[in-house]
Amino acid sequence: EDEANNGQENTWFNIFALHQNRDTGRGAKNCVHESMIPEWMDLVVWGHEHECRIVPDESLVGTFRITQPGSSVATSLVQGEAVRKHIGLLDIRGCQFRLKPIPLSMVRAFATGEVSLGRGNAMNAEDELDPDDPKVEENMMEYLSAHVSRLIDDAREQGKKLREDALVEANKALQRKRHRRNHNEDDEEMGEMGLGKPMFTIQKPDQVLVRLKVEHTGFSTLNNQRFGARFVSEVANPSDLLLFHRRRQLDAHDSATNKSKTNSSLLAEPLDPEELAELNVEDLIQDNLEMADKKLEILDEKRLGFALDEFVTKEQRQAFNDNVAETLVRQQKALILSGNRDYDEVENSDEEENGGGG
Repeated sequence: EDEANNGQENTWFNIFALHQNRDTGRGAKNCVHESMIPEWMDLVVWGHEHECRIVPDESLVGTFRITQPGSSVATSLVQGEAVRKHIGLLDIRGCQFRLKPIPLSMVRAFATGEVSLGRGNAMNAEDELDPDDPKVEENMMEYLSAHVSRLIDDAREQGKKLREDALVEANKALQRKRHRRNHNEDDEEMGEMGLGKPMFTIQKPDQVLVRLKVEHTGFSTLNNQRFGARFVSEVANPSDLLLFHRRRQLDAHDSATNKSKTNSSLLAEPLDPEELAELNVEDLIQDNLEMADKKLEILDEKRLGFALDEFVTKEQRQAFNDNVAETLVRQQKALILSGNRDYDEVENSDEEENGGGG
């Protein structure tokens, strides 16, 4: 019986496809945790995330594997999009599977980088920027332009490699087609299609995608439109080449708290834009309100966090009003009960005094 049951179970291969945030530090409620997925799944195809991680990884639960195909083209100018794009060919036999990665070649090349304008970050001392220099904006333009130019060269080299791969794959595809059909019938068709010519090409492939993250603490920012005008014919995104961000620090009071590493304590370190986007707003608010001098006396922090989540993610416009109304009713009931108890205590006290006097 056990062998029969095992044989029956092995006839099914369970695939779970979902399009949600993955647990990468976004907070307890803004993602799907791997522990929420049933253990009897064999393969999870995780969509929505940008980065391509096509090779299946062992889950944290340890009972299934996860493949994350990522986006087929760059849909956002973040570092995860710069990873080589792939699709996968899935072969299944019984309860076993094999996922063959297939690199995508017709993708616009994308390169990212980051730089800090603070002291000590330049390779040469003479290249360091001085925020008090009258020509600091002009110097920033030249300094950042040099970094962007290097990224453009890197992206173009990457694009050249992608186009070479595309030609190789086109040759392989046409040769396979030639082998499947009769040579005589196929010669004319091959001549029309052109051996080694991809069916699709990218328009202006030398116009690559580039994003440079700039930590500019102590410096002002540059106008992205004006800066990008230098690279109009070289990149596909001239209006958003630069992404400025500052180093965030806690004040003395906050740093004195002995809380473990939470979302609020992360602000003591420089934050990349992706990390800042992954911080959970309601967790930040709750961490801030839990401090002794800021703790709310009437509104409940946890319920307020739920209301914020409803307002942002589900567009429930009345979430805060409903929360305040519920809190008001709850507080009124508590005051009424408290008042009744105080009134009864006063009456009992008066009766004891009157009885004792008699």
